[in-house]
Amino acid sequence: MGNESQDKRIAQANKPFEDANRLHPYYRGKLEVQPKCRIRDFNDFAIWYSPGVAAPCREIEADPEKAYEMTSKWNYVGVVSDGTRVLGLGDIGPLAGLPVMEGKAILFKYLGAVDAFPIMLDTKDPDKFIETVKILQPTFGGFNLEDIAQPKCFRILDTLRSECDIPVWHDDQQGTAAILLSGLYNAAKVAGRTFEDLTIAMVGAGAANVRFAALLETAGIKMENMVVCDSRGTLHTDREDRERLQSQYPEKWWLCQRTNPKRIKGGIPEAMKDRDFVVSLSTPGPGIIQPDWIKTMNPDPIVFACANPTPEIWPWEAKEAGAKVVATGRSDFPNQVNNSMGFPAIFRGTLDVRAKTITDNMCIAAAKELARFAEEKGIHEDYIVPTMDEWEVYPREAAAVGMQAVADGVAGVTDATFESLQANATEMILESRNKFQTLQREFITDPDAE
Repeated sequence: MGNESQDKRIAQANKPFEDANRLHPYYRGKLEVQPKCRIRDFNDFAIWYSPGVAAPCREIEADPEKAYEMTSKWNYVGVVSDGTRVLGLGDIGPLAGLPVMEGKAILFKYLGAVDAFPIMLDTKDPDKFIETVKILQPTFGGFNLEDIAQPKCFRILDTLRSECDIPVWHDDQQGTAAILLSGLYNAAKVAGRTFEDLTIAMVGAGAANVRFAALLETAGIKMENMVVCDSRGTLHTDREDRERLQSQYPEKWWLCQRTNPKRIKGGIPEAMKDRDFVVSLSTPGPGIIQPDWIKTMNPDPIVFACANPTPEIWPWEAKEAGAKVVATGRSDFPNQVNNSMGFPAIFRGTLDVRAKTITDNMCIAAAKELARFAEEKGIHEDYIVPTMDEWEVYPREAAAVGMQAVADGVAGVTDATFESLQANATEMILESRNKFQTLQREFITDPDAE
């Protein structure tokens, strides 16, 4: 490939950064609060505020469950972060992480009709983080944790899941794992592999790959067929820093014990050799994964290079090196295995049955429904998962999650059917999208048209 073509591709890949720097200051943020009740005249404030509001307050005091009927708690999700691991940018702090959480809230609303609010916490103390989220419970129907450094992210999630009365999940763990699983279901079919027999290399041993490994095992993959590599090399029980892993990174030590039984030593190239599938959630690239390493994998390998904002290897480089299927986390390349296909619908289904938690089975149900939708459309090398503009998949995914919550015994609403949940989610998501279109047509200005 000539230098001119390479430069053109890289320039196109960098364009979202340029547009973001231009448009963020133009709109001065991405969210605002709008009422959804009628305000015909000032007399209506007697209903929505004093004195009328005292009536629903008394009702909820007598029966707290009525908060789900008389307030928006049923549809509120807090997007909570401390900014210690934002995208591929690292520990940039809570203020610098705010644009990401605002963007997350937009995706929640547009794709899942969920009212989400960014909450940035100015603390790195996991105990303060946990306590703050617990204190905020009365307002919300669920919490989406985001961009929290490991290893504290594991304790924060586990503690909040066990001690909160509403569902809490960490999107960088469960959300990433669910969409990766969905893509892998269909990538294996395209590459002519049996899913359960896949041999796997994992580049990066952070929150996402740790959870993905666990979800893969639940989905039927043998953990002895995995080799995981962190910044110091492959994980195995003979690691020189095993005492550090045992004391400071118990999740990594768990991987040392469960994966790589042959104790393959080395780095990324050694982990990838003779593997069917490599998934990388590590340092932004390009250049983290080399084309020559892909050539040492089994024929027609599957490559998921998912670092943000730039994948560990450019997709075209991976394809030229022999990869059969290549996926990234970016919407401007084929096969975007991005959390945006997961969390909006997973929370829609979770909220609609008032589930008290989000189980691994619910994540697998979401992954299977996403994969099924794409397969019905016709999967191929450049289409293994639905795209965000195929909005019809979200109600189906939400319904699958809701029904799995009922089956798992964690739902508060147990008389729902797949059809009723799908119809409700369809109505809500269409209404949300229509409101966006009206706002864009009537009120939101276009700087390029001025």
